[in-house]
Amino acid sequence: MDAPGRARFRVSYPVARDILPRVRDWNRLNQRLTAVYLIRMRSVEVLIIAPISDASLEKIRDAVLHVVDGRRMFEAEYRETWPPATARRYLPAKPGPREALPRAERDRLLSTAEVVLGAFPFPKDLRARAPRLQWFHQIPAGASNLRVGDLWGSDVTVTTSRGVGNTLPMAEFVLAAIFYFIKGFHRAAPDRERHEFNHRAYQPRLLRGKTVCVVGLGGIGRDVARLCAAVGMRVLGTRRRVVPGEPSPERVGRVESAERLHALLAESDFVAVCCQLTAETEDLIDRGAIAAMKPGAVVINVARGEIIDEAALLEGLASGKLGGVALDVYRGEFDGDPDRRLWDDPRVLITPHVSSETDVNLHRGVDLFCENLRRYLSGQPLENLVDWSRGY
Repeated sequence: MDAPGRARFRVSYPVARDILPRVRDWNRLNQRLTAVYLIRMRSVEVLIIAPISDASLEKIRDAVLHVVDGRRMFEAEYRETWPPATARRYLPAKPGPREALPRAERDRLLSTAEVVLGAFPFPKDLRARAPRLQWFHQIPAGASNLRVGDLWGSDVTVTTSRGVGNTLPMAEFVLAAIFYFIKGFHRAAPDRERHEFNHRAYQPRLLRGKTVCVVGLGGIGRDVARLCAAVGMRVLGTRRRVVPGEPSPERVGRVESAERLHALLAESDFVAVCCQLTAETEDLIDRGAIAAMKPGAVVINVARGEIIDEAALLEGLASGKLGGVALDVYRGEFDGDPDRRLWDDPRVLITPHVSSETDVNLHRGVDLFCENLRRYLSGQPLENLVDWSRGY
């Protein structure tokens, strides 16, 4: 059996196993490998259902010859099979002409595809309708998006854009939320509504020297750490596992495993949730975690809503344990609106999952896909493989 992430043709062309030990003519071997690559380049069918730009589509066509443009052809079934909140957030307001493609034609596109480039949402029954599918790449970074579909835990190789998305804008969002609370900006809206200033309520503080705990030092978390350190903050952080002797990420003063999270929370003025949603991280920020925090701590979530126990969060706000909350995500965001108690609390800044949006696109998901395409064609391991047991 192939190793995870290796192209399936590797068994048909057992170069490493049968050829390399007996090679005598390296030029001939190179010619043979080139021929194999060109055959694969012509034969692999890549179906694009992610709403990427024309320029991105041309990048993919430079890497492989047989590219099928299925952009905006599946949105009609997304409107039928996904919650209205998801459709409003991620689909065009008005159906486009390509959505008129009959279901039978969409099934035909999926039935012959070996590789699919998708986004969110996606066909929930993709695996069942794509019998030749070997590899699916998701433009978003979060693998938890796939939980509701039949790709999750399947035999299909799945990769994501983890670490190559718009991580810097998300880190700027975290820093903006920190400034929002430490300078008392959340006091301005109530004053505006009353048309009367409550000067003593603002209580702005100096940011330099304050401590932030970055929960999840992946691509987003590392950018958060760099920005916070640049304005004079002390940075602590967690990783799923800490390897003894492994250097800490840039500008991070201390790194602990997830088991030591509460110890870091006790030292932190701000908590930035940046980790992947997995079985291990669901409800990670629960009553125990909030109880461990410093009085007046501010929690900021740019990851997934389900990582925070919102009942515990509301209790922390009601008791005064928490000084504020900034949520770019919330529980059930793909199904509907947030809990009204969160929306109504002036100490809660809540936005509709926009922290990664920006006027300058830094997302390199298509570049990663093209690099992985070259790896796939030549039988090399793919980058950013999803490990089903780990959850990302």
